[in-house]
Amino acid sequence: MATKIRLQRRGRKGYAFYSIVIADARAPRDGRFTEKIGTYNPNTNPATVDLNFERALYWVEVGAQPTDTVRNILKREGVYMMKHLKGGVKKGAFDEAALEKKFDAWKSDKQKGLDKVRDEEEKAKKAAAAKEIEAEKKINEEIAKKVAEKKAAEAAAKAAEEAAATEEAPAAEEAPAEA
Repeated sequence: MATKIRLQRRGRKGYAFYSIVIADARAPRDGRFTEKIGTYNPNTNPATVDLNFERALYWVEVGAQPTDTVRNILKREGVYMMKHLKGGVKKGAFDEAALEKKFDAWKSDKQKGLDKVRDEEEKAKKAAAAKEIEAEKKINEEIAKKVAEKKAAEAAAKAAEEAAATEEAPAAEEAPAEA
């Protein structure tokens, strides 16, 4: 039986969510599978992977062939790194303690990179929000300036009408006195 490690689509239309499964190569994509070893959510940035590391390592070691996407996921999670290091232990290049030390160093370096990506994305979002706020403040200032000019023009027009009305009133009072 040819065994594959592949993705099984879940989720709704437009929002894919995948299960990472071990299945016979002849089984349909969303059909019967042997074992579920994790999930993959590409909708987050960076993509979220929940993987049973030990079972994934076991299946890779016994020869299950991953699809291209799953291979990339397993590399990112360190399954292939651990397989490589275990090969070094079998050959006698180093011992189990060195294996754990090397893997932990690789994993912490990988985590620093992911944290850096998250921080940069967060800073970019904050900068974009600050730009939007500044643009909105400028627009509001322009609107306030126009409103103030309009009010000043209305007040000037009202003052002119009142001045004209006060000039007409004394002229109207004088006219009957002359007659």
